[in-house]
Amino acid sequence: MLPIAMLSAILDSVQEAIEVTDRDGNIIYVNPAFCRITGLSFEERTKQNIFQASPNGALALALKTGVPVKGYRTRVGGSNAEVISNAVPIIINNEIAGAVVIFQHITDIIKLVEELKKSNSMLRSLSDKYGQVTRSKYNFEQIKGSSQALQECIRISRQAARSSSTVLLLGESGTGKELFAHAIHQASSRKEGPFIVINCAAIPETLLESELFGHVRGAFTGAVKDKIGKFELAHGGTLFLDEIGDMNLLLQAKLLRVLQEREFERIGGTRPVAVDVRVIAATNRNLKQLVRQGLFREDLYYRLNVVEINLPPLRERMDDLEELANCMVVRLNRKLGKKIIGLTQEAMLALRSYHWPGNIRELANVLERVMVSSDSNLISYQELAPYLQVKHRETSEAPDDIMPLDLLERLMIEKALQKYGAGVEGKRETARQLNISLATLYNKIKKYRINISKK
Repeated sequence: MLPIAMLSAILDSVQEAIEVTDRDGNIIYVNPAFCRITGLSFEERTKQNIFQASPNGALALALKTGVPVKGYRTRVGGSNAEVISNAVPIIINNEIAGAVVIFQHITDIIKLVEELKKSNSMLRSLSDKYGQVTRSKYNFEQIKGSSQALQECIRISRQAARSSSTVLLLGESGTGKELFAHAIHQASSRKEGPFIVINCAAIPETLLESELFGHVRGAFTGAVKDKIGKFELAHGGTLFLDEIGDMNLLLQAKLLRVLQEREFERIGGTRPVAVDVRVIAATNRNLKQLVRQGLFREDLYYRLNVVEINLPPLRERMDDLEELANCMVVRLNRKLGKKIIGLTQEAMLALRSYHWPGNIRELANVLERVMVSSDSNLISYQELAPYLQVKHRETSEAPDDIMPLDLLERLMIEKALQKYGAGVEGKRETARQLNISLATLYNKIKKYRINISKK
């Protein structure tokens, strides 16, 4: 436990504004950054109650709902400063003891954006001269989820990042293969080099060879000038070959030679071009089966499959769904200009009961479609139901409302645990009220992966 004096010194030195309330909304602490941004003094602010001072702010919402509020844009204090806030309730012994908000002046964020624009301008200048040069966008910290299956993928990927060995990412569409490719590059010694992406299925076979290896002027009709291919652009960095299972056999042979010899010739050229490129490939197809069918070269398969990472579908990592959904809501709030703070309990249960054939990409699509038309602070079950192929009526309280039986059962158990508590006595009372044995209740908690620590 940190000494109070040391903790106070730390909070006072933070550049972001911090404000804390007790359970009744009385403001009990603000740091110097808060006073600087808002123009309010410590003495003035700590005499106020948040529900009177800022009733629609992030701190009041977090305290009132018990739900974290992220990316909330508002104006604060006597200076009417525009800020972006993140607030969370303070939970002690399963009870809300208060809330804390941290916010940053929008001007500080604008300065960061301007610096980013300058960097992007430099990249565009390079792109105009040499072609599309990009940097990786994501790192491992941005991969959300704590399930065992996902964490094992992250562990293997971090190990792979320490070498320049070829990586093969396998998984269904929408499981995050490109995200992992970005993260591996970002964690590697090549992170300052380019990160080049090419989708082998999105480019016609007649053009794919030129895209990968480039061509010299006059190599074929329409080749009016020299073109640098993706391999040259990726020199010193990483080339991500997405949908590698859709590449034709002729190109597979040329790719194999590049991986073995670290050199190639442009189309129509005679001079070998040496490259230093780390290749990460990905596919949603079964490459072993394609090898047996003669549609994928066996020697190329083994050359690519030095480090194999199988990304689990969303239905196999449902423990991560709530965190993923909440992170997406925050991101979509920024994109859509909304202030939605999360999902209702019934809506989250509906997400958990769906099988997600389109994986994380489908989850993002469903949430965006709902949020575009939503005017509420919380996404409801009724708003989600049409997109999850769940029959519903105007209100879930209606006796004839239709929902999947396992969703209804899970919902009743969640509500009972919420009411009676997650301790031993709470579980006994829950089982008694639901007319089931305690052993059956434990089995169903395990079956539905109900997080009783939050009840």
